[in-house]
Amino acid sequence: MSLERLITVEDMTFSYQKDADRPTLDNVSFHVTKGEWLAIVGHNGSGKSTLARTLNGLIIPDKGSIKVGGITLTEETAWDIRTKVGMVFQNPDNQFVGTTVRDDVAFGLENNGVPREDMVKRVDWAIKQVNMQDFLDQEPHHLSGGQKQRVAIAGVLAVQPDIIILDEATSMLDPIGREEVLETVRRLKDQGMVTVISITHDLNEAAKADRIIVMNGGKKYAEGSPEEVFHLGQDLVDIGLDLPFSFQLSQILKKSGLALKGNHLSQKGLVNELWTLRSKI
Repeated sequence: MSLERLITVEDMTFSYQKDADRPTLDNVSFHVTKGEWLAIVGHNGSGKSTLARTLNGLIIPDKGSIKVGGITLTEETAWDIRTKVGMVFQNPDNQFVGTTVRDDVAFGLENNGVPREDMVKRVDWAIKQVNMQDFLDQEPHHLSGGQKQRVAIAGVLAVQPDIIILDEATSMLDPIGREEVLETVRRLKDQGMVTVISITHDLNEAAKADRIIVMNGGKKYAEGSPEEVFHLGQDLVDIGLDLPFSFQLSQILKKSGLALKGNHLSQKGLVNELWTLRSKI
């Protein structure tokens, strides 16, 4: 059974300076399948954030094509595509416009002319999906970083897009806030509510995705499952990325003779297997 492609990118090229020797995005092709979590990773300047903006119709490519939900991106169709793709940005404080959590989640619905009765239902539904129903009447600036990003996600969910793009959405959060957001995204994805694209330089975050695309110098450098991509090892380090600590440690332990079965992408998985091995000694 073939899986539905929500996004298809073919031979896309874009330059901020039209006479630049090296384009920001250089002949990039890939697809996004309905229901998956795709992580796009790369160091600063690799082109990953520019790529996110093309998928949302904020940037029109110079060459090649982008299709989202069957619609080909042009200047005329950009607004149609934005109804299908919601974005959560790096700094949650820059996204808030309402005086309360409820008002902020309702903002996008008001802009789209959603009737009040429907708006109330959709705001309540979206807030429950991110487990923030106890904070509806609080002022957003009183929330923690992780809570703010969960409210931002609720605002996107309320508009009911097919795809959510997280553009470095966890990079300013502490470890607890980062985990809150990523677990929320995973649950929403697993429940079939959204397809997720996360733009990040953090391979620990990318390890939670179903598939990874590595960008380098505006080109697609590698693509595959997290385990396949992490096996590139030193090649990733050479282009400015750090392998997850748990993966590095599991490789070191295997080389030292410890009989680990997995190439662990999370610390929890590594700890569990080490504990199992210890109990057998």
